[in-house]
Amino acid sequence: MPIRRILERNGGDGGSPPIRAAVRNARIASLPVAFAGRQAAGVGKRALGRSPADVDAEIRMRTAQHIFEVLGELKGCATKLGQLLSLYELALPAEIASPYRTALTQLQDSVPTMLPGTVHAAMIAGLGEDWRRHFTEFDDRRAAAASIGQVHRAVWRDGRPVAVKVMYPGAHTAVLADLEQLRRLSVLATVFAPGADVPAVTEAICTCVADELDYAAEAEHQRRFAQAYAGDPDFAIPDVITQQGDVIVTEWLTGTPVSRIIDAGTPEERSRVGLLIIRFLLSAWTRTGLLYCDPHPGNFRILPDGRLGVVDFGACTPWPPAGFEELVGEVMDAAFNGGIPELDAAVRRHGFVRPGRDYDVAALAAGLDAVGEPLTVPTFRLTTDWLRGHVRSVLAPRLSNVHRQLDMPAYFTPFARCFLTALGVVCQLGTEGPIRAEFARWSPELADVFDRYDHAQPTDLAVVRQLRTAPTARRTSIVG
Repeated sequence: MPIRRILERNGGDGGSPPIRAAVRNARIASLPVAFAGRQAAGVGKRALGRSPADVDAEIRMRTAQHIFEVLGELKGCATKLGQLLSLYELALPAEIASPYRTALTQLQDSVPTMLPGTVHAAMIAGLGEDWRRHFTEFDDRRAAAASIGQVHRAVWRDGRPVAVKVMYPGAHTAVLADLEQLRRLSVLATVFAPGADVPAVTEAICTCVADELDYAAEAEHQRRFAQAYAGDPDFAIPDVITQQGDVIVTEWLTGTPVSRIIDAGTPEERSRVGLLIIRFLLSAWTRTGLLYCDPHPGNFRILPDGRLGVVDFGACTPWPPAGFEELVGEVMDAAFNGGIPELDAAVRRHGFVRPGRDYDVAALAAGLDAVGEPLTVPTFRLTTDWLRGHVRSVLAPRLSNVHRQLDMPAYFTPFARCFLTALGVVCQLGTEGPIRAEFARWSPELADVFDRYDHAQPTDLAVVRQLRTAPTARRTSIVG
């Protein structure tokens, strides 16, 4: 029976996300209209003598707030994209950031709960009319939310506790409609990265999000991870029991959510968990050939035996693409062991500057020095304050900001999503430890870079070494 008819039979939409195209499109379409209005108003404010920089900053802050508000009213891919924008909140002063933090919290908390009738309809659509024969117990109450579905606790017919992930009815239609709108509205990304090839990056993001609708692919990803990490002393990946349609059944993991560790863990606990997250992400593509792209706290938990449990494998992509190791090795080697000409050549060679475009390579070197600081010392502590300073520098609206002059190859988008999301989590944890050693363990290219850096003579004129020895005031002024 078609799921729409099942829903009608059970009455109402059952808590499913809004899928009326006119409503969703109107919400998203309001973004560029408002953005254009702010730009027009900005012309008048400049004419009245206000600083262009102040006007531009106001436009961007108001636009960002509007984006978060609209995303908070939508579901599906809008919720996922809202998670990706969460670092923008770090670019704002604490007294201004509160509305953004509230909006982002709502993105996590406002996902609708499917009523039992809707859940049963989705189970029938996935596992058939006799779906209950597979379970000895099934809890109709939602155990956890996902961006396009929810998870229920159950007991499989062989007695194993299981997690049953069910997609919202209509999620395919809603998400694909959102993506089509977001493709048209990709010009808004210039608020955050005006120098990028926005259409290509937008398409890469859309592909990532659309892939998460494929539960068959998600189940296959999870099977690959479970096999690769079977018996691992540090990590636990639940086995997939079955997947049919928009339903996935996996083993249940009992553990403490990482969000609770962030809020109430001891410094030692938080650092241990942060290092485990780093180790998992860096080891994953070596062991599975896949990049885990969605490392937010809700997808991790600490098991009673201390292992890091990982769930939700919808956002995975084959990795690394051809040339990625060379990119990492050459750019980092130029920054750590080369000079300005070597860094410029590496950045251009790997597509981070459009052909023929000028940019401030010295400022880029300073930025790499700042964000790469954890990799220059044996032990480092990552904090939200440290991250906030660097995000503000990257997103500063001034035209001279070198990050606004750079491009990002589209293929790099999944890695950027993974890296930035994970960085936010480990900084929230206040992770302290041998971060550089974890990178060296899983990347021979970086291990060689670090070794050369450690054994270089003090007189060597490498970019990072010059900046490391510069007066503190000078380095701060360079970074912004």
